[in-house]
Amino acid sequence: MAHYLSVGPVPPKRHTQHRTPTGGLYYEELMGEEGFSSDSSLLYHAHIPSAILSARNWELPDQRTVANHPLKPRHLRLHDLFPDQDWTTTDAVTGRRLVLGNADVRLGYAAVGRPSPLYRNATGDECVHVESGSGVVETVFGHLSVGQGDYVVLPRATTHRWVPGGDVPLRLYFIEANSHITPPRRFLSRYGQFLEHSPYCERDLRVPTAPRVVDEQDVEVYIKHRGHGAGGLAGTVHVLPRHPFDVVAWDGCLYPYVFNISDYEPITGRIHQPPPAHQVFEGNNFVICNFVPRKVDYHPLAVPVPYYHANVDSDEVMFYVGGDYEARKGSGIGQGSVSLHPGGHSHGPQPGAVERNLGAEFFDELAVMVDTFRPLELGEGGQSVDDGTYAWSWAGQRAAS
Repeated sequence: MAHYLSVGPVPPKRHTQHRTPTGGLYYEELMGEEGFSSDSSLLYHAHIPSAILSARNWELPDQRTVANHPLKPRHLRLHDLFPDQDWTTTDAVTGRRLVLGNADVRLGYAAVGRPSPLYRNATGDECVHVESGSGVVETVFGHLSVGQGDYVVLPRATTHRWVPGGDVPLRLYFIEANSHITPPRRFLSRYGQFLEHSPYCERDLRVPTAPRVVDEQDVEVYIKHRGHGAGGLAGTVHVLPRHPFDVVAWDGCLYPYVFNISDYEPITGRIHQPPPAHQVFEGNNFVICNFVPRKVDYHPLAVPVPYYHANVDSDEVMFYVGGDYEARKGSGIGQGSVSLHPGGHSHGPQPGAVERNLGAEFFDELAVMVDTFRPLELGEGGQSVDDGTYAWSWAGQRAAS
């Protein structure tokens, strides 16, 4: 993030002595991006942050993918991944299932009911959308309370854990990058401030509470990192002599934050707006958009639902999280569904949707879209909940099986 935060007592000058109440030194850790040539934060630890007692392999959840071949659009029912009896024993780290992925981004899903282990993604940033439920994301920077509609953006290598609350599952949609995830550059000044035409701004972001020092010993941290396993990934568990949540203060421009989809101000027009008008974040070779309840096109001859379009440069993934998605009616898609429209396939509204929605003034829909600029492959989760019929839904009774 561009704007500077200072949490807790920090010394007046960087990289100078910062002493404990008993006269010892706090241990300063610089956490920075792009070889310390981009955003960074300074964290002050009570103990040495690099100390580890042991390391062992962590067998990651299945990261294998298969090509979308033969090429066709897909409908994936994510709620079927976690039946009622499964979510109570599932956590957000070891229990997440891979739905789609390529070399730039992996899309996963989990319905969780128990706290996760401490976790650090060393391959890239994570953007996690909370479909439903509530909980707390405990991080080395402090805690974030989260609930329905929240995007949680976690910078690469941020140590954290997910703690669900209540007696219903915390349903999470994971967007794991091999890069950083940021607000779109066109919404920012050259110095990083949100511009006036941006659909959200700094006031809409929630940042961590003051760090809570945890005094525990022999603590495990699960780490996902680059390796020679499926997807070029591997897992390791480090055992630390002291709990990593020993930060007493920090400052800088790199930290986790939360943005709620209800605070996104949609950009509308007299005629249909293209998908970039709905963008909320971007990463290397992919973008994240969201479609929120909004007034729709108000030209007297407007066609409110999307026109048929071909993604000549990208695959389009839509996660449907609420409302009525008018263009997809009759396809079987509902809340918890994911549609994959691959590059090379022209797609658009289901039969009858255009005529049915002529004259509509408002759409009550909520969806998270990821467009990737390299083809996506199916993970084990995506393969297991493919409905098998969506590709033929535009052809009606003449569909193949």
